[in-house]
Amino acid sequence: MTPPPGWYRDPRHPHLERWWDGTAWTEHRREPAPVGPPPVPPAPGRPPGGEASGRAKVIALTTAGVVLVAAIVTGALVLREDDGAEDSTTVTESITPTFAPTSETPSPVESTSEPSADDPAVVEDQLNGITVPLLDGWVRPEFIVDDDVLMATDGTYDCPGDPGVCRHGLVISRTVTDNAETSPEALAKADITDAADAAYDRDLVGKRPFGGIESHELVKAGPVAVAGRAGYFVRWRVKTAKGPGGYVQSLAFQSSVGTETPVVVRYVFDAGEDGPPLADMDRITKGIRSTGDTNGGGVGSSIGPTD
Repeated sequence: MTPPPGWYRDPRHPHLERWWDGTAWTEHRREPAPVGPPPVPPAPGRPPGGEASGRAKVIALTTAGVVLVAAIVTGALVLREDDGAEDSTTVTESITPTFAPTSETPSPVESTSEPSADDPAVVEDQLNGITVPLLDGWVRPEFIVDDDVLMATDGTYDCPGDPGVCRHGLVISRTVTDNAETSPEALAKADITDAADAAYDRDLVGKRPFGGIESHELVKAGPVAVAGRAGYFVRWRVKTAKGPGGYVQSLAFQSSVGTETPVVVRYVFDAGEDGPPLADMDRITKGIRSTGDTNGGGVGSSIGPTD
């Protein structure tokens, strides 16, 4: 039986709790709230939340006893005699037994509330009224000149072209104020050239960190639901004079707050083995929500990108 949605112990990071949506793990994590003694780890093969049999409880207690005995034996007093001395020195070693998860099966906890907008795995864009999921390997921007950057891949490297510091991935949000167009398709198609130039041709100070763009090709484009609104995306593969080049995507949709001004989210992913997984583009798009909205339904909710 599949466990119901809820907060469970993270199998990869046992000191944190992770949101299980009923079918798969999400990227939402949090510090566990104190709820008393931790539950006994489930016996192999038993789904979380189920009652353990008497035999399973006996096995768990026996295992705990064996660990305790091992700790006592390992930390036993060791007597070391000096040459001809009658007295001895006592050395004591303290060992704390730990339990490691044995499978990807989540361990149940009491809280079942869904992740909120202030969850540490979510970045909030207050101006445009959206939240964006912060996936593994991504961090909030630090020491980045562009104020529109929502998040970046962790770490930097020396740019292959003009001297400077580059990052393997960026996600940028912009409010469309210089264009009267409201069609997401028209906005995405108009933005993709500027997005590619800003990412791989010339930077904000006129340098060419990748030696400039040599060519590009359309990877895919189409309608997509974003925060309950109908949107449109265009994705290019860009080849540069230096380095492996990368992928650039422009995603356009209308904000659900204020005057509902159109929003463009740009994705910049380096190509090659050091770049972030290309699937992260779709995962981030799917996880965009309106501020305060945890359902993500609404206009265009059945639309999705196609391969």
